Amino acid sequence: MKTEPFLKELSRTGRTGVLLPESDVPERPLCELVGDEHLRTEGPNLPEVDQPTVIRHFVRLSQLNYSVDTHFYPLGSCTMKHNPKVNDQMASLDGFAGLHPLQPSSTTQGILRLMKELERLLCLIGGMDACTLQGAGGALGEFIGLLLVRAWHRQRREEASRRRILVPDSAHGTNPASAARCGFRVHNVPSGPDGCIDVDRLKEALELQPDGTLPAAVMVTNPNTLGKFERDIEKVADLTHQAGALLYYDGANLNAIMGKARPGDMGCDIMHFNLHKTFSTPHGGGGPGAGPVAVKDFLEPFLPVPTIEERDGQLVLSYEKPLSVGRVHSFYGNVLVLVRAYTYILSMGRTGLRKVSEDAVLNANYLMSRLLRLFPVAFPGLCKHEFVLSLREFKKTTGVRTWDVAKRLLDYGFYAPTVYFPITVEEAMMVEPTETETKETLDAFADALAQIVQESLSNPDLVRTAPHTTPVARLDEAKAARELKVHW
Repeated sequence: MKTEPFLKELSRTGRTGVLLPESDVPERPLCELVGDEHLRTEGPNLPEVDQPTVIRHFVRLSQLNYSVDTHFYPLGSCTMKHNPKVNDQMASLDGFAGLHPLQPSSTTQGILRLMKELERLLCLIGGMDACTLQGAGGALGEFIGLLLVRAWHRQRREEASRRRILVPDSAHGTNPASAARCGFRVHNVPSGPDGCIDVDRLKEALELQPDGTLPAAVMVTNPNTLGKFERDIEKVADLTHQAGALLYYDGANLNAIMGKARPGDMGCDIMHFNLHKTFSTPHGGGGPGAGPVAVKDFLEPFLPVPTIEERDGQLVLSYEKPLSVGRVHSFYGNVLVLVRAYTYILSMGRTGLRKVSEDAVLNANYLMSRLLRLFPVAFPGLCKHEFVLSLREFKKTTGVRTWDVAKRLLDYGFYAPTVYFPITVEEAMMVEPTETETKETLDAFADALAQIVQESLSNPDLVRTAPHTTPVARLDEAKAARELKVHW
């Protein structure tokens, strides 16, 4: 099946279902629609500028933007990888981009079919049985998943005692906040010397506590934020289930195992996907995102409404779900992100998705091998999609912090990696090259870091005062956070 023609047909039927005639409703004067009091009596006072000046102004502004289309984004646990342009082309088709959320389902059969098929594909990729696409991002996906945890325990009449969410210190950083937002208490589970969950400490946390509380769920990220695959994940799942809790999988790092391993097969009961990470929609600047949630079949009755159901040969949005956690989003989320993800999955296919994770792991291990000459890895050995360096000794030797190195990288044309996370690693720098970068780019990044090391030894003030070539010099971040002032 050719991806592009198929999606164009979905787009065409997505907007109208059947080709409807043009409306014969006559156009009304603007003043009748908005009222005289809202209409201008004079033209806006805009400057008269020739077209070349306007174009050059906005082009120069665009050149100041940092994006994955212009530079390397080695952001650990964020997977800022290339977004194939065919994804944008499909999402911009009029039948998708021109949809209105209040259209009747008879005129949206194409997009509903795409969404239903995407649910099926995500279940296959994750090893799950049912899925909702309503999560507008990873954090909302976590929120939905934890609502499902609460609803399941409520149905079993255990909600009062199931008050704790166990979160390993190597899990994704938003997990504790999501658990607290849902009214749970967060119980931290430390890592062992290998960077993976300390199973003995997990056993202790799963037991009945002196205050009478039991665990509601364990939230895992696998591979974790240290780039390590949780080898004991099946044991973790068994212990969790024996304790009457659910196992939640954070999909932030799915890019490392997609097509190679499935969270559902590891024993996970709930998971969310980050379509804007793993399935390529660009998400710089805070959005847009999508965080679908997939579950095992026993949790399907609790999924949010509306769900997409087929009735008499037509797909409809159904609200008939008495155990549902209810609505979690206006309408149905960031639908064009769903179109991009669906395009990506169709374009890559089974073998392509597997190759993505293989190349992501290959790139990460190659770059780690180069940077080992400069800084120690927090937890040595084979990594998955990312790794964490520690600049603790480097700071003691040179007085140059991780923060300074990150700022200096901007002068070399590289976006800084994630720094000071995870908090369990002192002077941490988390690096994720993704599968979409070339060896030449990875070498250039490693060479830049090597040069910064030399600068830190010979002229540390140069690094401590960086960046020097960006439009804005180093800010006082603490003051900016306290006294936020935004100027037009």
